[in-house]
Amino acid sequence: MVYHSTFVDDEGVTKACGCPLLPIKSHIRGPAPVSDQATTDIIDEAITFFRANVFFKNFDIQSSADKLLIYLTFYINVALKRLEGCRTLAEGTKAVINLGLEDVPVPGESGFPFPGLFPLPGSKQEAELLRNYLKQIREETSGRLLSVAYRPNGTPNKWWLAFAKRKFINTIAL
Repeated sequence: MVYHSTFVDDEGVTKACGCPLLPIKSHIRGPAPVSDQATTDIIDEAITFFRANVFFKNFDIQSSADKLLIYLTFYINVALKRLEGCRTLAEGTKAVINLGLEDVPVPGESGFPFPGLFPLPGSKQEAELLRNYLKQIREETSGRLLSVAYRPNGTPNKWWLAFAKRKFINTIAL
């Protein structure tokens, strides 16, 4: 059974290309609303559910937040692939920062991992809003992922990095 997002009520939530711009606990500037530090956000859910959800080849979408959960699960898979060869936290941080500096494609552009997941943007402003949101959540996810992928002493956590070899929904992470 796939773990779905608890953010099923998207009433009052701004959307871009069908993607809900959910609040996140972040210090990174961007279009995402700021969430209370004591609550669970979509990034916490993605990291928590990653090791279970990565085993599934099918994902039944029950809400628009599930689409964002799918995107984040795939991004975590990509980030873990980058961290796979890094033996220290410093090397891992450098690899994740380089991943964060890469261009973020939006639906309709080449390089977007799930072409049918989100509808095409209706305008250039909507595309930029989604691009900036995805960039912000990718950066925040990367930072939080480092804290679970590496132990406090800076060595890799093999129980997390072993999942870099998994394909999520039969999609190969580059």
